[in-house]
Amino acid sequence: MPFYKKLGNIPKKRHTVFKSKGGKLYYEELFGNEGFHGLSSLLYHINRPTRISNIDKTENIKDYFLDIKTLHPRLFDSSKLDSKSDYIKSRRSILSNDDCKISLFSSSQSLEDYFYKNADANEVIFVHKGKGKFRSMMGNLDFKSGDYIFVPKGIIYQVNFSSNENRWFIVESGDKITFPKRYLNESGQLLESAPFCERDLKTPSELETYDKSGTFLIKIKKHNIVHNFIYETHPFDLVGWDGYNFPYIFSIHDFEPITGRIHMPPPIHQTFASKSFVICSFCPRIYDYHPNSIPAPYHHSNIDSDEVIFYVDGDFMSRNKSMIGYISLHPQGIPHGPHPGATENSIGKKQTNELAVMVDTFNPLKISKNVIDLEDKNYYKSWKENLI
Repeated sequence: MPFYKKLGNIPKKRHTVFKSKGGKLYYEELFGNEGFHGLSSLLYHINRPTRISNIDKTENIKDYFLDIKTLHPRLFDSSKLDSKSDYIKSRRSILSNDDCKISLFSSSQSLEDYFYKNADANEVIFVHKGKGKFRSMMGNLDFKSGDYIFVPKGIIYQVNFSSNENRWFIVESGDKITFPKRYLNESGQLLESAPFCERDLKTPSELETYDKSGTFLIKIKKHNIVHNFIYETHPFDLVGWDGYNFPYIFSIHDFEPITGRIHMPPPIHQTFASKSFVICSFCPRIYDYHPNSIPAPYHHSNIDSDEVIFYVDGDFMSRNKSMIGYISLHPQGIPHGPHPGATENSIGKKQTNELAVMVDTFNPLKISKNVIDLEDKNYYKSWKENLI
């Protein structure tokens, strides 16, 4: 997170005595990554955040990925994913490698019976459908369709849905997820040339503070194991915090597309970056305005990246049918491009209303058994001329 944030009450100097009006000492916690070197925030608790009363039995949530040797394009229909009530069981992995995991989520039930912490990975949650409140130890965020919810590794949170249908597309990674470096100046501020700015980011503004004792279950995911920790005090007991490490929301609708006279390559859509993958946002935009421009993307070879696109809304001009809710995978090793007729049909068009999220990984992805029943087995044939 490239800028400083403060919420609630904090002492004038860090690592100094800070007490309540009644004289009770508040407990300071450093919430950071990369040891003491990376982004961090200082949290001030009413109670010690280490008061474990019990550790219950663990739950194995290991994903099963298929050893598929075939090389061809794939298409999955996320709308066929059934809804589950439990938050963790509602998150079904679809694609994964050693660097990141891509999952789908579908549930109508809020996460309020327990608290959740992902101790393995940062999460970028894209809200395809639904709305509600993301409640965390560092404050609350109201979310709706089209929002990216960035959840730093180690955040304790709950989710309250205010809609019956809630569908998410989730990217998890233990690696650092940031904004692209080319969007930032040397001080970490977003440049004037970036497709969004700090005022587009929604940060926590409502801090829930509870001084409660009792039995509080926190499910902590670590190494594909859910560890059930019982704490004596409520985890939302912060009176204040400050720093650079906190959850936030960025709406895909606030991404301002970069356009040109001729077709611009996919990196102009980049929104988040990691050392092993990128996340891009395809948004409604004016098409290229050279008199002889071809708005449809040119064919390109995936020599060193797997390309995943989640089709969110609108008509994607490189496809011949509605793709809303579908997820395509174009693997390393073979070229791909517009469907037959899409290139010709794009000529002369002035704008597009497409909305999609793309993930490009620099290492091959494995396919989870969770999505085999969601696959269109004939997708790889959809470039045949006789299917126009």
